[in-house]
Amino acid sequence: MSGGLPCLALVKEDVHKMLAASSHLGAANCTFQMENYVFKKRSESCVIDIKKTWEKLLLAARVIASIENPADVCVISSRNFGQRAVLKFASHTSSTAIAGRFTPGTFTNQIQAAFKEPRLLVVTDPRADHQAIMESSYVNIPVIAFCNTDSPTKYVDIAIPCNIKSSDSIGLMWWMLAREVLRMRGSIHRTVEWDVMPDLFFYRDETKEAETEAAAEIAGADSAPAFPAPAVDAFAAPMVPEVAGEPATMMQPASTFPAKEDWTAGGDATGADWAADAGGDWGADTNTDWAA
Repeated sequence: MSGGLPCLALVKEDVHKMLAASSHLGAANCTFQMENYVFKKRSESCVIDIKKTWEKLLLAARVIASIENPADVCVISSRNFGQRAVLKFASHTSSTAIAGRFTPGTFTNQIQAAFKEPRLLVVTDPRADHQAIMESSYVNIPVIAFCNTDSPTKYVDIAIPCNIKSSDSIGLMWWMLAREVLRMRGSIHRTVEWDVMPDLFFYRDETKEAETEAAAEIAGADSAPAFPAPAVDAFAAPMVPEVAGEPATMMQPASTFPAKEDWTAGGDATGADWAADAGGDWGADTNTDWAA
């Protein structure tokens, strides 16, 4: 596909990136359509030929660069591993991205608001994005797909063999495709390294990042030095002095109600003893003859 041009040849740095991201490791099974892209079969996985992956990547980049309006290229990923890469690819190449669930009828139902008529479709996983591929076959839209050794290739026009089970491999493939599209459009030069890092296309787990940040904060709090005592403020309000028998934290406010009389203090004004009057014998005249 490269035509033997030195500028389109696979360089050593790209090979190192693909090997580090495990893009060459396929699935344990292999379909007969993908046998041409397998370099070696092992018991646990199939080894994909990296040179053929690069050739199909250049072919896909040529097709994408040939579209006059970049917005007519629709990139789709319903899997979480490829949604960030799809959005980054769309932002750098000015294409249309559909990240998340694909609404049925997007390419066939003209009534719904999300109706689109793209000229080219690029999907991350043919098995997960089967609805979009099926609808593209109804309206004659060519499809480019990243395929593993066991992926279905029905209605797929250009299959890019790579490992689509690894989040790093998916992000790297989208990054390399975006770089080649920009190079063929003339936006960036081949002799100059692209200033966008491949890490921006990789999937990030928000839960793990939150746990890592929380653990870092706890570790930082444990290792933080003790703070000195605060300086005395000359303009602060004076402290209330302590009173004997009263707590220093709270003082009883002055009451606005009239003082209550103490009935137990002075007794009666005449000094009479109520208990003395009650000392009589109430049972003294109990022998009175009421019948006399």
